Amino acid sequence: MSVAVSATTVDAFLGGKVEAVQPKDGHHRAGLEAVLLSAAIEPEFAGTVVDLGAGVGVAGMAVAARCPATGVILVERDSEAIACAREALARPANRAFAARMSIVAADIAEPESSRAAAGLGRAIADAVVMNPPFLEQGEGTASPRQARAAAHVLAGNGLETWFRVAASVLRPGGRLVVIFRADRLEVLLAALGNRFGDAAILPIHPRAALPAHRVLIGAVKGSRAPSRILPPLVLHPETGGTYLPNVERILRHGVGLAEAHLPWVSDTRG
Repeated sequence: MSVAVSATTVDAFLGGKVEAVQPKDGHHRAGLEAVLLSAAIEPEFAGTVVDLGAGVGVAGMAVAARCPATGVILVERDSEAIACAREALARPANRAFAARMSIVAADIAEPESSRAAAGLGRAIADAVVMNPPFLEQGEGTASPRQARAAAHVLAGNGLETWFRVAASVLRPGGRLVVIFRADRLEVLLAALGNRFGDAAILPIHPRAALPAHRVLIGAVKGSRAPSRILPPLVLHPETGGTYLPNVERILRHGVGLAEAHLPWVSDTRG
């Protein structure tokens, strides 16, 4: 059944290697975080990557565009976002990777049996990427638009649900990459729990003199290795709105994070 989306835009990522279709308003619009998330998967990675809570699919499409040996599964519950992802995969600009992608319409909060029936079974992935909602229930001011609020506000058991499902979907030794608010790092590490270890923690700073506002973590399912905090990635120079050259290489040219920011030790190498 087709779903009508009121108004959309077509947005280019990775210098035009990816074209995403996004609702013009009323929904979360993907951008920097999705591209940084995808950049954590190295170009030589081979295997199945699940984009959990994919939205319109920008992170997953960027992974598929950059990593020719991957198959990517977009997992999303919002019907309009799914419609946008399907439309994007039909665009000529995405022809090079569209055949390696599939979409699973599923709510990760549903029971495992429901997720499996939708196509999200156990141990199907070699890597999971995710950008969970960053507000707890009752925290901050949620958008009056239901779809946008749902993308920003954690429901039910919060991050616990996301990490539980990620662990279920991953094969033993599989890799998880997550981007989240830096000021909630303690919550993020608690959610990793005993399921994931060997966590590489990358603080992301808007400018060198400002505190980190995001953190990118790569971790390994079942590992007992200790965590490590890496030297930060800085996005902008001291003044102005431009990105630093190494960040531009990630955003415009699809360069992997490990190449553009040498301290990153990728936990997603195949």
